[in-house]
Amino acid sequence: MGPKFPTLGSQALNSDKLGDIFSDMRSPPSALLPILRSQVAGDLLALLYLHPEAEYSLTEAASATGASLNAVHYEAGKLSEAGLISTRKRGNLRLVRAVTDSLLSRPLTDLLAVTYGPLPVLTDLLADVEGIAEAYIYGSWAARYHGEPGPAPADVDVLVIGTADPDDLDEAAEQAQRTLHRPVNIRRVRPETWRAASPADPFLQSVKTRPLVSIGRNAA
Repeated sequence: MGPKFPTLGSQALNSDKLGDIFSDMRSPPSALLPILRSQVAGDLLALLYLHPEAEYSLTEAASATGASLNAVHYEAGKLSEAGLISTRKRGNLRLVRAVTDSLLSRPLTDLLAVTYGPLPVLTDLLADVEGIAEAYIYGSWAARYHGEPGPAPADVDVLVIGTADPDDLDEAAEQAQRTLHRPVNIRRVRPETWRAASPADPFLQSVKTRPLVSIGRNAA
């Protein structure tokens, strides 16, 4: 059962600090969610808010988001000061988690799901699918993730390299759609086709020349 969200926030948000997580003239904003000042902030918020019952060490959060430990440490401090995440010490570890009882919790979760959500959601769903050697998000979402400006992506395109059962991939796509509130299209190709120096398929030629976002998982 997911967390309960009260009508009014039971944890006060520090409005003076909220501005610190929004974009300003000192750094380029996130193309996925331009109100955020950094990609790391978006990735960290999505990781925590889309796993509201989980608690991560800073090292675990850095590994999950692909960011440096220093960057995660800095953003966690800013987000904690703003009241958007909570932190605690356990021995030498600093643990972080989403704040689930504030006025912003539900709308922020929904916003993160439709912007930064594809990466953590698909990482979870594809982790247990057998026969996946590699997996990538491509298309407009990947372009925004890499900083290309443009409108919010209408769908999420995923390329799976391997021998996974198409039924398993269809089930993962359907589950992802329910969370991300948009179509999720998963396409499978064989490893030898993907690794070909000059693939005959013009689709793969196009994909390889455009931004890709690797979906973190252990190779099958």
